[in-house]
Amino acid sequence: MLRAVVVGLCWCLCLAAQAQKVGVVLSGGAAKGIAHVGVLKALEENEVPIDYIVGTSMGGIVAGCYAAGMSPAQIEELFLTEDFLNAVNGRLERGYNYYYNKPDERPSFLKLNLTLDSTFNINLNSSLANDLVLNFTLAEKLAQSASASNSNFDSLFVPLRVVAADVFTQSVVVLKSGALSDALRATQTVPFFYSPIRIDGKYLFDGGVYNNFPVDVVQKDFNPDMIIGSNVSSKVYDDYPYGNDEDIVSRSLLYMLLDKSDPAQVPATGVYIQPDLRNYSAFDFAKVRALIDSGYAQTQRQMAEIKSKLPASLRSCEEVAARRNAFNSKTKPIRVENIRYEGFSARQQRYLNKFFKNGRRPLFLSDVKSGYYRLVSDSYFHHIFPSFRYQQPGTYEFVLAKRPQNNFQVDFGGSITTRNISNIYLGLNYYYFNRALTHADINFYAGNFYKSAQTKARIDFANFGRFYVEPEATFSNWDFLQGEDLVVKTSPTVLRRIDRKIGAQVGIPVGRQYKLALGSYFINNSDRYSNSKVFVSTDTLDVLRLLGWRTGLHLSTNTLDRKQYASRGKAFQVSADWFAVHEISEPGSTAAIRTISDQHHTWLRARISLEEYFKRGIYSSGYVFEGVFSNQPFFSNYRGTVINAPGFQPLQDSRTLMLENFRAFNYIAGGWRNVFAIRKSLDFRLEGYLFKPIESIIEQNDQTAALTNELTRIHFMGSAALVLHSTVGPIGLSLNYYDDAENQLGILLHVGFLLFHKTSLE
Repeated sequence: MLRAVVVGLCWCLCLAAQAQKVGVVLSGGAAKGIAHVGVLKALEENEVPIDYIVGTSMGGIVAGCYAAGMSPAQIEELFLTEDFLNAVNGRLERGYNYYYNKPDERPSFLKLNLTLDSTFNINLNSSLANDLVLNFTLAEKLAQSASASNSNFDSLFVPLRVVAADVFTQSVVVLKSGALSDALRATQTVPFFYSPIRIDGKYLFDGGVYNNFPVDVVQKDFNPDMIIGSNVSSKVYDDYPYGNDEDIVSRSLLYMLLDKSDPAQVPATGVYIQPDLRNYSAFDFAKVRALIDSGYAQTQRQMAEIKSKLPASLRSCEEVAARRNAFNSKTKPIRVENIRYEGFSARQQRYLNKFFKNGRRPLFLSDVKSGYYRLVSDSYFHHIFPSFRYQQPGTYEFVLAKRPQNNFQVDFGGSITTRNISNIYLGLNYYYFNRALTHADINFYAGNFYKSAQTKARIDFANFGRFYVEPEATFSNWDFLQGEDLVVKTSPTVLRRIDRKIGAQVGIPVGRQYKLALGSYFINNSDRYSNSKVFVSTDTLDVLRLLGWRTGLHLSTNTLDRKQYASRGKAFQVSADWFAVHEISEPGSTAAIRTISDQHHTWLRARISLEEYFKRGIYSSGYVFEGVFSNQPFFSNYRGTVINAPGFQPLQDSRTLMLENFRAFNYIAGGWRNVFAIRKSLDFRLEGYLFKPIESIIEQNDQTAALTNELTRIHFMGSAALVLHSTVGPIGLSLNYYDDAENQLGILLHVGFLLFHKTSLE
């Protein structure tokens, strides 16, 4: 009898020991939350069991990945990939940056996304970060966990809770079921940085707003015998950062939005871990390895304390791996049988469906991924939210949900320079989406040197294959006399150009990276110039008018990382154009030929241009090549001919100068660019170019133009520049040299983008 009692007591004790559990809590802290991976890594290596896991914000991301069946090593590998940095920074994954919808480069640095509704109310969209890549990456990486857990967080590899916030009722929301990717996306929605997503009818934000260290959640939902709490959130600075406060104040606002972690929340039976992250900020996502090492090292230092408080036996790495493999073996590959569009009309859904194999099913992950990135390559669709839903038996549904929509955008920009070429820029954009997507755009430049107004409307169709129609009207006024250098004394260029074009183009995508466009435009230009280097107030200007048509075919791509001063990517364009124009030339007082010229000209022109960069560490090098071949005829005199000839303009201010030595009907040109990254946003650039006209345009004694094919006629231009990439565009200080008698040496300081509309002949 006594023996039976002893055996029974031992059995009960064994059951009690087996029932004892360990819960792990991971705090929020943005990039510093990556240190949690090191904590989990050290726990597993030392055979510390993890029975439950709870996380907030970045801690929720790490916890969710672990609960979805990823090992700490796999999470570390994921965070070290370029794809992770792309997701955090909003950069498209390589191979998915579709060029077809890339807009023309504009000098804007501030965009206000507004909503114009039927009552003409204007609402400002306050989100700052681009979450397109992050949203799909989370959905892609975590979709299959639903097939093994039936979308129940208690049935994941480790039972999980994710903490979010309802800012309307100012309450904590604990997520325990549904799409895991949605939960992780919600828990890191820092207000004003990311747009919120809707879960169960509520817009949710970062859980750290009200509970950044959810020890209470693990106690309430799981009641573990031991809690291990990892906290990466602390005071930003122990002392006020005098002398550095202006640089960091905007980033420190992030901390004001997050609830502060309290170490006392972890009971005496548990262990509180706080990695040493004093040298890291909440935005150091590029320092993944160092952050993980910090979490790992701190956990190892406290391992004796952890093991002394363990309520149960250790769990071997082999046992954990076997359990993880068993969980992952239940997951099903992504095979989409249906796409559900939430918030879109039937006509809009037919348009959207064209991006996903035109309605053919099933879709595999590669089909969904390419369709999604083709769709969001248009800025209008940046508001959609993707997720996968598992459906029995063994298939998935892909959901595209419409978030609060912005259909009106205002762009501000321009440049301030030490030459008289400064301007301001305003762009107005309106979108209308029904059977087709229409983007209407009106933009204005205003300055002494350059003024312009342009209106265009791109209409995208998804029927009969993808194509767009884009009517356009552009008016530009260039006054080179006003573009004088305020630092270096140069001879003034007496030239005023009025450039007008109206027409349309039709474009289609060619693969992922290229766009083919056929355009035809009516040209109505007027050039007023002096034929003499010396111009007095009593002189009158020659007037050259061009009226006619330009029709051309253009194939292009552009993956450059910046609108100006690029250091990554490539750009390519090849074009063929036919011109038919009528020339009327009225001589001024400086003309040698005193009769009015009235002629008709036709010619063909082919142009090819290449730009590509190769980056290694802090050094990036790139080449530029351009070739032009045409049978363009002479106009009535040399001056009118050369200013309407194609030009090589690779430097930032080339288009603001009339460089006669770098213009020809036929030429080849190229150069090399060297970019040294002094700091994260500060570059030193050293560039040099050679221009070889196949036949140079020269001026004869009677002011008419002629050609010469001197083999030794080669011209050089170069630049040395410091460039700071700021929120208002580049801030550049450059010393530029041109092999040109009138504009040989120049010093230019500019803030903002020096970008202009192309002329009707370019």
